Amino acid sequence: MNTTLGGQVDAFLEYLGTVRQYSRHTLDGYRRDLNRFQSFCEQQNLADADAVHAAHVRQYAAGMHRAGRQGRSIQRALSAIRSLYNFLLRQGQVKGNPANGIQAPRQQRRLPKALDADQVEQFLKSSDDSSTAVRDQAMAELFYSSGLRLSELASLNVDDIDPRQGLVTVTGKGRKTRTVPVGGVALDAVAAWRKQRPQIAGEPALFLSSRGRRISVRNIQDRLKRRGRATGMHQDVHPHMLRHSFATHMLESSGDLRAVQELLGHANISTTQIYTHLDFQHLAKVYDQAHPRARKRDNGED
Repeated sequence: MNTTLGGQVDAFLEYLGTVRQYSRHTLDGYRRDLNRFQSFCEQQNLADADAVHAAHVRQYAAGMHRAGRQGRSIQRALSAIRSLYNFLLRQGQVKGNPANGIQAPRQQRRLPKALDADQVEQFLKSSDDSSTAVRDQAMAELFYSSGLRLSELASLNVDDIDPRQGLVTVTGKGRKTRTVPVGGVALDAVAAWRKQRPQIAGEPALFLSSRGRRISVRNIQDRLKRRGRATGMHQDVHPHMLRHSFATHMLESSGDLRAVQELLGHANISTTQIYTHLDFQHLAKVYDQAHPRARKRDNGED
């Protein structure tokens, strides 16, 4: 039985390779994370795994954070440590798992850049009247007009759009449906596409591929990327960028966070705050303008 931490790590890695049959790539990742942890333990004079306590693991995670390691990387390292200790627990070599309940700092969400109004205009401008171009125009207009997710647009059926009311009903995350407005330009683009859309019996999809089937999400992504290059954009344009541009422009113009939340289909308003770069200065400005007791009274009382 291995009694040193180094020997215990080696035994665990051998188990992963021979019994669990992990790939070399996965094993290399475990090895790197556990070797770093082992080096930390040696610096703390922790000779074997049972000498490590939760405070040591927290100290190790905090050190990685100070060194600039990303939250995802820290979480992966903690996962490797937990797996090691679960293995040692089954072997009867430790009394507990000091990594249980310890979480990495939350990863800051990276957001796509929003296009400004001029860039959107450039991207949506088209003089091509081919069937494929008309379809792509309708898809692009819908993304920006209504802030749809990629999966939501791909799953649209012909009957989901009500041109009279100017509304589209989509199925979002968690199979939740919502109905959102569609702008007049987007409605015209969809109408132009419906005139050219092949009439295929039993096919309800609004947007079809060249094979007459519901267009795939990958195909949509590729079509938007090609369109961006054809219109001279200096960056690849993808569906999420158009959705983000929609949200950003709506919030900048209206300042109505709750309305934007509903339009985007976010269950939690905190998601909308991050998504739209909303800062607390803007919230304070809205509060000062809207709340009846936000400003001081004329007589100087608070």
